Amino acid sequence: MIEFLKSLGIAQPFGIGALSVVFTFVVAWFFTQRFIPRVREFAIKVGWTDKPNERRLNKTPVPNAGGLAIFAGFICSVVVAWTLRPIVLEGVQIQVLAILLGASLLVLTGFIDDQFGLSPLFRIVVQTVVSALLMVNGMRIDLSTLPLLHSLPVAWLGPLSVAVTWLWIVGITNAMNLLDGVDGVVGGIGFITSMVMVAVAAQFPDRAAAVVLLAGLGGAALGFLRYNFNPSRIFMGDAGAYLFGYTLAAVSLLGTLKVSAGASLVAPLLILGLPILDTARVVFSRLSRRISPTTPEKNHIHHLLYARYGARGASIIIWIMVLALSVVGMWAQHVPLQVIVAISFFIAVCLGYVALSRVQALNREEKPQAGGA
Repeated sequence: MIEFLKSLGIAQPFGIGALSVVFTFVVAWFFTQRFIPRVREFAIKVGWTDKPNERRLNKTPVPNAGGLAIFAGFICSVVVAWTLRPIVLEGVQIQVLAILLGASLLVLTGFIDDQFGLSPLFRIVVQTVVSALLMVNGMRIDLSTLPLLHSLPVAWLGPLSVAVTWLWIVGITNAMNLLDGVDGVVGGIGFITSMVMVAVAAQFPDRAAAVVLLAGLGGAALGFLRYNFNPSRIFMGDAGAYLFGYTLAAVSLLGTLKVSAGASLVAPLLILGLPILDTARVVFSRLSRRISPTTPEKNHIHHLLYARYGARGASIIIWIMVLALSVVGMWAQHVPLQVIVAISFFIAVCLGYVALSRVQALNREEKPQAGGA
């Protein structure tokens, strides 16, 4: 068993480093799953719900404050992990704190937008602020090492790197939010991409902090999915979607330091390929018809799949597509085959368990109603 774990790249399977990652995942999963029912109950009392309309697929009001529970579970796990294994490098400490501060601002912004509504311009401004927060702390895409761009004047490379980094962070943040239209889609994508990026980051010695953050995010996603797979009992709202999109985009830059960030984004580009391609397709489609990119329509991939296969079918198909792209991303990053197989199996088992648990819970809820009838 120990030899098998070592073959996966875990140098010390029972060392404090490996155990802290596992513990971070479990803590995030446990606390998020425990927080959800209480957040849901309070949200119903105070009216934090998405009411049915022509844009939404739900037929009855559904609480939309799940992002708060996800964030709470995520933060709890990171605090526990940091206590067990403090981050030694001061520079990485600051970068992790910058990521967590940015995530906090976006969760707050998303929550306010969920309940009261905010203009697209205001949301972009906040996303630009948190992007700047990352960049001033050394997390940016370094284009100077890319073969096609290293010959450009230095005066051009700086601003171009800033622009590409901004587009990466803001683009991924909004791409995840735009995909949040069918039960289980973004929660599943968040879990899959977090776990796959854990496998990728674990191959590099300078990305221990990234592994911990991703393990916490993945655990929180799995805990939330228990209540979000169709029929959903709670939505994550913009708060949760922003948390997943922003954190995944930011963590992909963590630990690159003096290494080419452009090269390190090969795997994340493929892993997050579906949200990126779907958002690009929809935005270009709207612009070609002279429609604002922020205009709500039902032409995202989850809408198209929902119309043909229903909510559960759409979610599962998207999960499979994301996992397939993630396998290609891991292969492109030269992740060992046994690691690819192991993490793919783990993801499939976890998602299968969560989906089955939700269906069984629904059956238990319906039995008393049938007996009463």
